[in-house]
Amino acid sequence: MAELKQAAALSVRGLTVAYDGQDAVDDVSLDLPAGEVLAVLGPSGCGKSTLLRAIAGLEEPESGSILFDGADLVGVPTHRRGFALMFQDGQLFGHQSVAENVGYPLRLRRTPRTEVRARVAELLELVGLPDHADRRPDTLSGGERQRVALARALAVSPRLLLLDEPLSALDKTLRERLAAELRDILATAGTTALLVTHDHDEAFTVAGRMALMRAGRIVQEGPIEEVWAQPADPDAARFLGYARVLDGAAADRVLTTAGLPTGAAVALRRSALTVSDDGPLAGIVVASRVTPEQLRLEVDVPDLGVLDAVAPLGTHTAGAGEQVRLNVDRTRLAAIPVD
Repeated sequence: MAELKQAAALSVRGLTVAYDGQDAVDDVSLDLPAGEVLAVLGPSGCGKSTLLRAIAGLEEPESGSILFDGADLVGVPTHRRGFALMFQDGQLFGHQSVAENVGYPLRLRRTPRTEVRARVAELLELVGLPDHADRRPDTLSGGERQRVALARALAVSPRLLLLDEPLSALDKTLRERLAAELRDILATAGTTALLVTHDHDEAFTVAGRMALMRAGRIVQEGPIEEVWAQPADPDAARFLGYARVLDGAAADRVLTTAGLPTGAAVALRRSALTVSDDGPLAGIVVASRVTPEQLRLEVDVPDLGVLDAVAPLGTHTAGAGEQVRLNVDRTRLAAIPVD
């Protein structure tokens, strides 16, 4: 029986947003299934924050549709969309306690006090701050403030949570830790979320789906594993963190060795071994990580001078005319053709 495709909670079709006649978001279409997290990944200035603001209702599109559960939201005011936003600075109220900050959107809805207290306690437990209810924001660390902001965003159980570079103001170590915590919190809450970020590590950690954005357009979208395994083009591979992209004769040599059709560029994920300019794979960088699923490359080595660096693969003592066998993980290296 064929697997049923999960319906998209959020469906954007042909969305264009322009500033002074220039398209900041250009004919963008994407889908986000209910309960999943989608990372829109791209460099600064690519239009990802404008896309998020348009979905939130803070920017008026030139054309296109923004559907949630089948209903078009274009023209619907922000406060009637049932979405929540979380920004990189958290935007907490300094004069209020943590509990008051988290409960603020509930008080706006005139939720009874007993329900507010119960919900705030539940959310502070969820974000790992159950003992911080009476603290002020200025007494918290950067990571703690962002977790309070997340708890506040989740307070009214939004249909969609929109996260605009929520971790970018934190240092690298804290950002990495909080990204993992954010992933777990969203999964536990069952929240449908759209994250925009320029940090591919953050996207890989938090999200299950990815949309790569460049110059206002989505160049690739899908489950993160698929986007990582098959970059849409050389620029996508480089932005995702591939070590090197080969083309021309160098790419054809790798593809031929891998038993794949030639004529495409090749993205290499690791740089563990360099083959010098004298051999049949001249100038090509390959990886050395070995797993049960591996590709064996047989490289003719005319003399010992061909191997420029062999430490990751062990010591080789091949003589003239012998073959050196390089075991390379097909999933982590090998030859990933990119159109």
